[in-house]
Amino acid sequence: MTGAPREVDLRHWLERVRSGACSIDEAMHAIDTLPAIGDLGFATIDHDRARRCGFPEVVFCQGKEPAEAAAIAEEILGRSDRLLMTRASPAHAAAVLARVPHAVHHERARCLVVTPAALPALGRVAVVCAGTGDLPVAEEAAVTLRVGGNHVETFTDVGVAGLHRLLRRLDQIRAANVAVVVAGMEGALPSVLAGLVDLPIVAVPTSVGYGASFGGLAALLSMLNCCAAGVAVVNVDNGFGAGYLASQINLRMASPPTNR
Repeated sequence: MTGAPREVDLRHWLERVRSGACSIDEAMHAIDTLPAIGDLGFATIDHDRARRCGFPEVVFCQGKEPAEAAAIAEEILGRSDRLLMTRASPAHAAAVLARVPHAVHHERARCLVVTPAALPALGRVAVVCAGTGDLPVAEEAAVTLRVGGNHVETFTDVGVAGLHRLLRRLDQIRAANVAVVVAGMEGALPSVLAGLVDLPIVAVPTSVGYGASFGGLAALLSMLNCCAAGVAVVNVDNGFGAGYLASQINLRMASPPTNR
């Protein structure tokens, strides 16, 4: 499952130890920091991503052949007990499940995941969704967060068209460390929520809306021009990006690093 470049590097350091050019400890340190590459020809898998970044490499399936997605899934799972594949079509799901039958297909979120049974759910992240039309993006964020080992609570259909629906959930939302807020149309929900709670907010504009929403551009610009502080904005329909960022924030708060 390892690529040829890593094998060459390992041999180099083993030869240095044998010749006395370096100590075992020096070689162990060098080997530990070597990049771990899986070379499939059409894709190069970064097996070292989890050690560096705390999360294995994520696979964006759109544009890939189903067989390619399946081969990548197998390669990642050869070194990791977690897998996240986003923007997976039914054809991608069928190909991956044929080779990785224990994977789970989240159809609405368009995600394929594998998680270990003992994966913790740390901290608390609120995924706040304006309308049911925004749920595919919100669920992509929630799936990403759960694969990352976060405790997730979702609040759906709480958009500003019926503000009372949001207000009655505020105490529950305030209990989170960070909120992912997903909205289409005019994209006002993150600004409204940021004026009511003391949480960092990751705002996600969606492409939901009529013609003048311009495929999510109106919501994106509204969120970027948010008058409330404490709001970061990701790209249109980027539930994965929002979930990943919120995971980094939440896990730092739930389990801060002891050293760097």
